[in-house]
Parts: sequence; structure tokens; C-alpha cells
Amino acid sequence: MLNHPTIDQVFHALAEPSRRAIVERLSLGPASVSDLARPLGLTLAAVVQHVQNLEHSGLIRTKKVGRVRTCHIELDALRVADRWIAQRRTLWVHRLDRLGQVLATEPPAQPLQRKPRS
Repeated sequence: MLNHPTIDQVFHALAEPSRRAIVERLSLGPASVSDLARPLGLTLAAVVQHVQNLEHSGLIRTKKVGRVRTCHIELDALRVADRWIAQRRTLWVHRLDRLGQVLATEPPAQPLQRKPRS
């Protein structure tokens, strides 16, 4: 697992629908790879690849006991994405507020008059 996942790694991992489904399932609690595979309709090998991608991105961690690999969500990686989105949201809210202020202080524009054709 990475100590500090990058925003690129997090969004790359979350870009795939099956990986998002795995993260959503793990938000309810830990699950084995077999349990994750069942509702996805994917082979166990495909789910293992998705799990490895998610683990590499720092979104989940796994622990193997005997033959069972259990996955747990890592909230720090989700916080990376949340912070990035929140910063953009703040920027755009500020910009839209400023636009609203400008529009509220300017007089309405006069419609353009067309010249009649001769």
C-alpha cells in the first residue's frame, strides 16, 4: 500500500465501474475477494486484478489469512479525491459569486437595433 496516494492514482482507479462497485461494497465493511466477485459477474482472476489496482492506488488494503484474502477500504485515499474536488468546488463557487455580483451591478444591455433593408 502507498503511504500517500496521488490524485492521479485515485482517479485512475475509480475510473473503472467495477472498481467503483468494489469500493462502494467495501464502504459497508471488509469483504473477501470471492464475496466481491459474486455480484459483479466477473471471474475471480478479473476481480483480483481490480483489487490489485485499487490496492496500488491506496484505496484499499488486503490481508491474506490462509487462502482467504480480505479487503478493507482506506479512507485516506478517498480523502485525497475529496480534497481535490472540494478545492475545485470552492474555486467555482467563488467565481460564480463574483459573476453574480458583476451582473447585479451592471445595467441591462439595450437590444441591438437592426437596420431595415433597403
